[in-house]
Amino acid sequence: MNESEIVVIALPRFLPLAEEIAVFFKTAATEYYPKIFSDVFRHCEVIIAVMSAGIVVRHVAPLLTDKWRDPAVIVVSPDGKFAIPLLGGHHGANRVVKMMENIGITPVITTATECMGRPSVEGIAEESGLTIINTDSTRAVNNSLLDTDIPVIRVTHPAIVIVDEGVSVLIRNGTYTVGIGCRRGTDEDEITCSIKRALKENSIDAKDVTAYATTRLKSHESGLISAVHKAGGNLIFLDDFVLKKYSTDTHSRAELIGLPGVAEPAALAISKKKELVMTKTIYGRVTIAIAR
Repeated sequence: MNESEIVVIALPRFLPLAEEIAVFFKTAATEYYPKIFSDVFRHCEVIIAVMSAGIVVRHVAPLLTDKWRDPAVIVVSPDGKFAIPLLGGHHGANRVVKMMENIGITPVITTATECMGRPSVEGIAEESGLTIINTDSTRAVNNSLLDTDIPVIRVTHPAIVIVDEGVSVLIRNGTYTVGIGCRRGTDEDEITCSIKRALKENSIDAKDVTAYATTRLKSHESGLISAVHKAGGNLIFLDDFVLKKYSTDTHSRAELIGLPGVAEPAALAISKKKELVMTKTIYGRVTIAIAR
């Protein structure tokens, strides 16, 4: 891991220990100051804090959004004996504290699946180099994994998969998600050219796209399906209730069918950080938005 991924923070008297940890992770230790947690919270993947857990809890509590966007937060006891994941156990913290065993720090893991010696959806995804596209499913699936083995079913394309809320869908890992809307009957070539233009304008390689998404109302658009297949991507059709969770500041023709939009809500719905990197842009009969 590099400096942009892990931040090590310590009270002044514990800096020697923090520097040892930082060297192990090839990063730098930073001395605590009152605003440091708010300054780094949105700019790293993992925070390691060498101080009491109470200090950390009070600082990070007002900054929390959800576990899919928040960084993993780890507390290392001031005596250097224990590393405790406070947040994001399944999102990097457990893995990082296990690595600290190499420098004599004992991990204290409290996530239920790990404590019971069971796999988790997040763990399966990480080991396979995949990402979970419907993150709301993980609570139900992990609860079930505590009691029984759940089959992992691989579906090869071309295919259409319909799942309920208790099924986690894992697809290739990537940074970006692309939401697509198109006029009825738009052909494959026009959609393909639009996708290529959007990615090129934002300096994004197609290999860095996790998935493409649109409204379920487009499930019969053969041009759209073929274009995404040609791009080597996964196309996800989203129900209205999912799209309606993500409001948009821009006017959309989709309002005529009761939706806030298609491209922007679709891109945001399946993204990790829920941040638009390209607002909806119109390419002829195709509308595209990109999120991460």
